Amino acid sequence: MISDGQQFDLVVIGGGINGAGIARDAAGRGLSVLLCEKADLGAATSSASTKLIHGGLRYLEHFEFRLVREALEEREVLLRSAPHIISPLTFILPHAPHLRPHWMIRAGLFLYDRLARRQRLHGSRAIDLSRHPAGAALQGVSKGFSYSDCWVDDSRLVVLNAMDAANRGAVVLTRSAFLSAERGDRIWRVRVAGPGRDIEVCARVLVNAAGPWVGRVLERISGISQKPTMRLVKGSHIVVDRRLPTTDAFIFQNPDRRIVFAIPYLGRYCLIGTTDVAFDDDPAAVAIDEDEIDYLIEAVNAYFAEPVCRADIVWTYSGVRPLIDDGKSQPSAVSRDYSFDVDDASGRPPLLSVLGGKITTYRKLAEQAVDRLVRYFGSVGPAWTATATLPGGDIPDGDPNAFARGLRQMRPWLPVELADRYAHAYGTLSDVLLAGASDIDGLGREVAPGLFEAELQYLVDREWARTAEDVLWRRSKLGVGMTDQAIAAVQDWLDGGSSETDLDARRRTVISHAYQ
Repeated sequence: MISDGQQFDLVVIGGGINGAGIARDAAGRGLSVLLCEKADLGAATSSASTKLIHGGLRYLEHFEFRLVREALEEREVLLRSAPHIISPLTFILPHAPHLRPHWMIRAGLFLYDRLARRQRLHGSRAIDLSRHPAGAALQGVSKGFSYSDCWVDDSRLVVLNAMDAANRGAVVLTRSAFLSAERGDRIWRVRVAGPGRDIEVCARVLVNAAGPWVGRVLERISGISQKPTMRLVKGSHIVVDRRLPTTDAFIFQNPDRRIVFAIPYLGRYCLIGTTDVAFDDDPAAVAIDEDEIDYLIEAVNAYFAEPVCRADIVWTYSGVRPLIDDGKSQPSAVSRDYSFDVDDASGRPPLLSVLGGKITTYRKLAEQAVDRLVRYFGSVGPAWTATATLPGGDIPDGDPNAFARGLRQMRPWLPVELADRYAHAYGTLSDVLLAGASDIDGLGREVAPGLFEAELQYLVDREWARTAEDVLWRRSKLGVGMTDQAIAAVQDWLDGGSSETDLDARRRTVISHAYQ
C-alpha cells in the first residue's frame, strides 16, 4: 500500500529490465523502494530484443573486450538464476570468405571461448555444413563454425525481477506515469500519476531508468545541473512461418559488416533480426518500416536455400535502444556498454540516470548502480544477486524439461504441451498456478487456445497483467498466430466478461488498495 507523503529510500522511474533490476537489487539490500512504470513492465525496449543472453561476438571487432567479458560472465550467472526462462542455444556461423577471412573468425571465437570461464556452455568448433543437419537450410556454403550463447524470454525476465523486488518489500506501480520531481535540501518530492488520482511521495534518491525516455524524464526534474545525451537506435525483427531443420540458431554475416540472427521461435517459427536505424521520433510509436523488412529478408535469403518472402511474415516488432552517444557515425558501431550519470549538486539529494546497456548485462548494471548509491544511505546490505535465483528459478538441477516431466507425473491430466509451457514460463511457481486443480476442469474455462482462467487469474494477481497485450505478448507469446476473436475473448475476460468471477471489480479493489 502507498499513501501521499510516504517516504522511500529510492524511487526508480522506468519498469524495463534496468529499472526492475535496480529495484530488485536495492530491495534485497534492505532499502525501501518504489518502482513506477507508465505502461506495463517491459512494454518497450525490454520486450523488443532479439531474445538473447550473449557476449556479443561482433563487439570484439570494436575492441570492447571489457563489455564482452562482462557479458560472457553474466551468461552463466543468469543461466543459473533463471533456468526456466533462459536456456543454452547453439549458433551456426556459415563462413563467407569474401566478408571475413577464416583466421579472423577463428581468432574471434578463440577469444570468445576464453575471455570468461564457461561451466554449462560448449566452446566453439569448426563444422562441415555439408554433413551438419543445419546445412540442410543453407545454400552455397560448406564450411562454418558453431558456438554457444543463450536464449531468454526477455519480457518475463523483466516481470520476474519486478516480482522479486516486490517479494523483498518494493512497491511496484504499473500504469503509473512519473509526472515531476522537485529537489529539496534533503529529499526529492516525486509526483506519480496513478489510476484515479495522482500521488506525491518522498525519496532520498531518484533513479532515472526510463530507457529511451531518459531525456524526457530529465525535462520534468527540477534542480539538476546537467542533462546527459543519448543516441536512439531502432532495432526491428520479423517472425516468419518457417521451421528450421535443427534447434540451432544461425548468425549470418552481411556485406555492410553487420550480422543478422535467424533463431528457432516457439517451436514452429523463425525469428529474424535485427536492424540498426537512427531514430529521432517518439519511442512509443516505433514500428518496422518497409526498408527494414527488405533488409532482413535480403540478409537471410543470401544464405537460406528456401527463400523467405513477405507472405511468410506472421509478426513484426520494433524497439528503440537508448545508447551512449560515443560519436560514431554508424548506428551499428555505437557501443552497447552502459554508464551512470550521478547528479548530487553539492550534497543535495542525488539523481542517478542510467545510460545505455543491454539485456545481458542488466544484473551487473543494477548491482553497480546500487553500489554507486550506497554511500547516500549509510548501513546497506551487500551485493547479493550474483548467487540468487529469480522467482520460479529454483528448479532441481536447473533442468526445466525434467521439471515439466515431474509436473506431468504428479498431474497426469495435464496436457504435455501445457506442462512444458508452464515449466518454461513459471518454473517452480507452476505449483502456485496449478494449486487446487485436480483435473483440467480445475483450471477453469479455456478462454483462448491453451490459455485457461487459472493462468489469467495468476497473471493478474501476481504479475500485474491488465490487458490482453500484457498476457499474450509479454507474459507469454501466445498471441503469435492467435485469431482476433481469441484475443478479444482474453480482453473480455480481463474486462470482467467472465461469468465465473467479477474480475473487474476485484481488480479495481486491488488498485485502490495500492494507493491507500
